[in-house]
Amino acid sequence: MNDPTGRTGWRPPLRRRPGGRADWAAQPPTWRQARPALIADALKRASARPSGNWYVVAASREVRAGGPPFGRTVGGAEVVLWRAEGGEPHAGPGVCPHLGAPLRESRVVCGTLVCHWHGLALDGGPFAGWEPYPVHDDGVLVWVRLDAVGGEEPTRLPRVPRRPAPGGALDAVYTAVGRCEPQDVVANRLDPWHGAWFHPYSFVDLTVARPPRGEADDVFVVDVSFRVAGRCVVPVRAEFTAPGPRTVVMRITGGEGAGSVVETHATPLTGAADGRPRTAVIEAVVAASDRRGFALARAAAPALRPLVRRTAARLWRDDLAYAERRWELRSTGRFPG
Repeated sequence: MNDPTGRTGWRPPLRRRPGGRADWAAQPPTWRQARPALIADALKRASARPSGNWYVVAASREVRAGGPPFGRTVGGAEVVLWRAEGGEPHAGPGVCPHLGAPLRESRVVCGTLVCHWHGLALDGGPFAGWEPYPVHDDGVLVWVRLDAVGGEEPTRLPRVPRRPAPGGALDAVYTAVGRCEPQDVVANRLDPWHGAWFHPYSFVDLTVARPPRGEADDVFVVDVSFRVAGRCVVPVRAEFTAPGPRTVVMRITGGEGAGSVVETHATPLTGAADGRPRTAVIEAVVAASDRRGFALARAAAPALRPLVRRTAARLWRDDLAYAERRWELRSTGRFPG
């Protein structure tokens, strides 16, 4: 097929779904394929992979040069982040070593964090018993290494998933919080079979072409169509992998937007002994396309990011209910299996 510009092999991004609109109740049930033992085994392998004690804490844009400090509690530990004047990120305990002020509510003056209670100033280096945390900004997300929380062998850098080249991609980050543990979020993402049943407004014609085959081939291969409007869909092939205990990556390998990724990071907010755990879902969408018009999408990124976050919010409204339900059943001994 030719397009008006003379290129050959051009195809429109949208497809007209054969057979009309999808009938939710008429789709083949997936409960036999979604075997609890298969999902549990995939979760167990993911949980055993090392993280180097690195936790995703925020979107890179949330920690702004010249902006206020950013605070988050991770694993029960208060963390504060800010940037130096040159943009370098700093991180450390969120409790002032003087009299315990919340440093997240302090001010950044010329790249120095100044406590708003008594004026103690921190430039990112050790001072007065305050010890910085290792921090890494990958251009989309900010990671902090918390050795006391993770308890693993630390690594110099986090395992950042492979992404499209920054100059040719559009990225957006969405954050939500649920009453569950990270494993409940990861288990949700390692169950692709629920997609068209639980999210019929977004997905249709979902089939798992190949489930994981163990540690050597720990990949879910999924064929699915993203619903756009009416009978218009975007069919793709995607792979789901779990490179670490708190991360699941969906990568489009075929169809529109090949190479794009959706990274779901589950960051515990409460400590291990907390009876009511809370977990932050920090999801990064990094989209790419070889279509000539995608340059316009990148240029319109500030306007498009809220739309991407709105789509993620709708999905996670449902999926966090799924994760919270799983935790509730586990914590009361009622989870099947």
